[in-house]
Amino acid sequence: MSMASVSVDLEQVAADAVAQARASGATDAECTITEGDEFSVTVRMREVESLKEAGSRAAGIRVLVGQRAGSSYTSDLSPEGIAKMVSAALDLAKVTSDDPHAGLPDPESLGKLTGDLQLYDENVAKLEAERRIAMAETAERVALDFDPRIQNSEGASFNSYAGRRVFANSRGFVGSYRTSSCGLSVSPVAKQGDSMERDYWYSAARALAKLESPEYVGRRAAERTLRRLNPRKAATQNAAVIFEPRTAQQLLGDLFDAVNGSAIYKHASFLTGKLGEKIAADSITVIDDATIPGLFGTCPFDDEGVTSKRTVVIENGVLKSYLLNAYTARKLGLKTTGNASRGVTGNAGVGPGNFHIQAGTRSADEILASVSRGLYVTELIGGGANSVTGDYSSGAAGLWIENGALAYPVSEITIAGNMKQMLFDIEQVGSDLEFRGSIASPTLMIREMTISGQ
Repeated sequence: MSMASVSVDLEQVAADAVAQARASGATDAECTITEGDEFSVTVRMREVESLKEAGSRAAGIRVLVGQRAGSSYTSDLSPEGIAKMVSAALDLAKVTSDDPHAGLPDPESLGKLTGDLQLYDENVAKLEAERRIAMAETAERVALDFDPRIQNSEGASFNSYAGRRVFANSRGFVGSYRTSSCGLSVSPVAKQGDSMERDYWYSAARALAKLESPEYVGRRAAERTLRRLNPRKAATQNAAVIFEPRTAQQLLGDLFDAVNGSAIYKHASFLTGKLGEKIAADSITVIDDATIPGLFGTCPFDDEGVTSKRTVVIENGVLKSYLLNAYTARKLGLKTTGNASRGVTGNAGVGPGNFHIQAGTRSADEILASVSRGLYVTELIGGGANSVTGDYSSGAAGLWIENGALAYPVSEITIAGNMKQMLFDIEQVGSDLEFRGSIASPTLMIREMTISGQ
């Protein structure tokens, strides 16, 4: 049976489940169905260590009886399985309490983007297991053979997914789309004297052709690992900090938590009540865009059936919008931004589209050359921002900058600041924006942070 013929069936199953719920007393209902095949292999020291191939299929329904919600899910998509799921959700709705903000999105916000969003590449599904294993083996072999100081490995892995997501609700929305993804990573370990260090590199894409080659992934991982050997501890001081894209992306994840509508209505964000205010440097424009073809945060509609869109969150330092689903929008008296995100069941949360800082004009090398003394952060360890207060602290490792050049590796340090000030102190934004997930940032240079070392 082809995927195409399955899609018609699953859309029908979802629509029927919704109709059944309505017929059994639900005021409103929404049904999500997912199906997919995942594959993962891990190779360590040139041997296959683990291999997993799994297919899954599940349906979830959320019903509203007035202002009371109930949810249930099943992996049994037979008519009996669906009927059981519907009645279980209705039973739960009877015993939950009223929530005045519960409800489906307004009908006019429902819809889907048309055209090819490049979310599915059949080559991912067609790739033979031997080839997938070979890619992981090659990435690790290239890293191990790169330099005699690379004596060990925490492994290389290749993983892939190909599947479909279906959604229907009682406001007449029915839609589905296919997705694929693949990823390759390797984590070598280098040793020199008493120093033993690890690092990693990874590539991820929706299409096989967009994945970086195993040779490139292995080489980058090896280079990054070697440059960490024999680290020093930096003296405690205030200095400039450059976040490379990989660590800047984690910083941006903290910012996402602060503009998430759930945190805003709970007053659990330092950005509550700040719409229209200047909260960052002029150079900062942050956009959430679920419409960019081929990226991880792209989809034709969100997990409530609302048309995907592009939202400017921060424009030249001014906070323009929070990110919202129907529930958080209602709580705040605003409109949904199409950021509903959920598994197969339960109430929707808020998730990113492609949440990113708009790229600047300077290369990472130019930014580096402009810093006379500071820290180039290549790894953040634990920690992060407190979204209520904005206080930021994280363990870090990286390279010390002297006179615009990388001088020597540093480790076992902590960097600290407050997001409210850090956003204003971002002096430079790199031109090197790349998406390896749904949150992405170019290189960022923050004027000053507290670096705690010796």
